[in-house]
Amino acid sequence: MPRVIGEIEEKLRAHDYKMTPKREQVLKVLLENKDKHLSAEEVYNLVKLRAPDVGLATVYRTLELFSNFDIIHSMDFGDGRKRYEFSSQSMDGHRHHHLICIDCGRIIEVTEDLLEELEARVTNRYNFVISDHELKIFGWCRECKPQKKNDQSP
Repeated sequence: MPRVIGEIEEKLRAHDYKMTPKREQVLKVLLENKDKHLSAEEVYNLVKLRAPDVGLATVYRTLELFSNFDIIHSMDFGDGRKRYEFSSQSMDGHRHHHLICIDCGRIIEVTEDLLEELEARVTNRYNFVISDHELKIFGWCRECKPQKKNDQSP
């Protein structure tokens, strides 16, 4: 974790920003929960446990700053709330994809690039240079999926 914090501190410094203690607390919460997709309020609640003097506005400003420098990115999974995760773009500049359960809200990350063929077709057909894409698939997770009609007993 110290190495990542140092790299992000350098990135901020390169743009004339400092890694303040409050920003560092937000960053630590994000790092400790990098497998989750936290909302600003969830980040705030976790930061408050370790730094009670940090306000919600500070968390929002910090998340926006980190987003501006591609440290994290935000997404909406259909519930109207921005959620944040570390920018996990691979060397080719693409993010991973998400499966979102419409019953329980579970988010499953898909790391395979499922759109390579589509990107190639779009590039060739429309002479369009793709820099990134994002795929969200909505449905039911293993625990929530509806039973098939013939699987149910009468």
